Amino acid sequence: MAYQALYRTFRPTTLDGLVRQEHIVRILENQIETGRIGHAYLFCGPRGTGKTSTAKIFAKAINCEHPKNGSPCGECAACRALADPSNLDITEIDAASNNGVNEMRDLREKVQYPPVAARYKVYIVDEVHMLSDSAFNALLKTLEEPPKHAVFILATTEPHKLPATILSRCMRFDFKLIPQADIEGRLKGIFREIGKEYEDEAVAAIARAGAGSMRDSLSVADICISYSRGKLTYADVCEVLGSADFYEVAKLGESLLKEDSSAALTETERVLSSGKGVGVLAKDILTFLNQCTVAKTCKNGNAILNLPSEMYEEIVRIAAAADGRKILRCCEIFADVETDLRYSSSPRIVLETAVAKACLPEADQDVLALARRLERLEERLKSGAFVPSAATAEQERAQSEPSGGREEMRGAAAREEERPPLLEEEAPPEDVFSHAADPFAAKGPSAEAVNALAPEKRKAAFGFFMRSLRKNVKSGVLFTMCQDLESSFEGDRFVLETASDVIFRRLNSEENHASVAAALEAIGIKDFEIRLKAAKKDPLQQDIETIRKNFPDADIEIR
Repeated sequence: MAYQALYRTFRPTTLDGLVRQEHIVRILENQIETGRIGHAYLFCGPRGTGKTSTAKIFAKAINCEHPKNGSPCGECAACRALADPSNLDITEIDAASNNGVNEMRDLREKVQYPPVAARYKVYIVDEVHMLSDSAFNALLKTLEEPPKHAVFILATTEPHKLPATILSRCMRFDFKLIPQADIEGRLKGIFREIGKEYEDEAVAAIARAGAGSMRDSLSVADICISYSRGKLTYADVCEVLGSADFYEVAKLGESLLKEDSSAALTETERVLSSGKGVGVLAKDILTFLNQCTVAKTCKNGNAILNLPSEMYEEIVRIAAAADGRKILRCCEIFADVETDLRYSSSPRIVLETAVAKACLPEADQDVLALARRLERLEERLKSGAFVPSAATAEQERAQSEPSGGREEMRGAAAREEERPPLLEEEAPPEDVFSHAADPFAAKGPSAEAVNALAPEKRKAAFGFFMRSLRKNVKSGVLFTMCQDLESSFEGDRFVLETASDVIFRRLNSEENHASVAAALEAIGIKDFEIRLKAAKKDPLQQDIETIRKNFPDADIEIR
């Protein structure tokens, strides 16, 4: 007899043999036991989760004379008759190749004939979403009101492509992806049955490659059994899957997490030049980063990953030295690579760009990259990298004042240096502004010595006011609002003007007005006023008003 693939040899024949579809098994068992058999069923879900197997088991079970726990007994006359491939009471239709309206019309005619050796005539339509619109329309009426002996079981991986009129006429069952632990248990049972020795890590690698599909896992296992003549090892499975060597990928992943672009690109070039595909390497990197995430966040990470101990220790070492946000960001980058590779004519460039992007966060504009830049700026601030020298501070102070004010300030500073200060002044409080960059933050004369009303100091009064405001008021918002004010004296009254109505109202609020008064009083100014600068009139409008004033009797028309 010709060799039969594992997924065909070990296809379940009873509902008990299905792996992790308990919610569906329970419903079908109850329907068979109570005889409440529907006329149309829809089995949908990912590939390799048991849709067709369940349909075949259910088709035999509803015709079985003595079902056991909702499964066919395999011994009665009906079961023996249905086991014959020539029996027409259970018909399987591949909708992918029989998707036209003529095939559905033919089915509609044949469904009227009663079964030959069974109770029900069952039609299993696989990949039903491939039917054309006209074929669906031809099937619609028959599906809604079929003969009493007819049962339809539709199977599909894409239920969203079915018309709503079809969906509403079926009992829908959604099959779930199979957990890795259940796939591992099923694989180990099959290996024991065929007498194949194995490593637990090898079985785990096969189950991971199946990604929740039992058929995919059995297909990989079939290849691995043919590849390994002795005990099936983890290295054998990696070789069959075409994966890069674990330690090569680990070295590349470590370079990514350390942001060493030179080492990462060099290692990428070396792995690709050894013959590994770009898509395979991208998938291996993403798998490694996912393993680092598990090792970083879970205490019992190896219970989830099920890797050889030396490999898991290497992952733990790399993950412990990396920032958690960096690992997640790299996972996001390489998750996008898999999609980008499908539509790219230069897959190698796409991969190398992703490697460079992961290693150069300063060139990226995502949240993590901005956070990293902020951290670096904070470190430089703490180390004093941005504190200017005394000469730079003096230059900035000179540029911040008008020419007359600068001369006046220099004269005042020179005179103050010639005599000892009247009062020891305490340093201004720490705030978010840099003291070195503040032209009024350095120690100077006391409030009594400043007296901004003195004739020789009036030109620099605004500078003294801003310094006093910085020292006496801790509100950075108020300091910012006052920076663009215009100042002047009307006699001994100090006038502050702004063209912004918002700033005018905010400065005249009770709290801010008191703060400004305190800052001015500290430099000897008690009489002040905050004004809203009048908006400038349009020159044309001013000319028109002048003409009307000089010639009140004239009829002036504006065009």
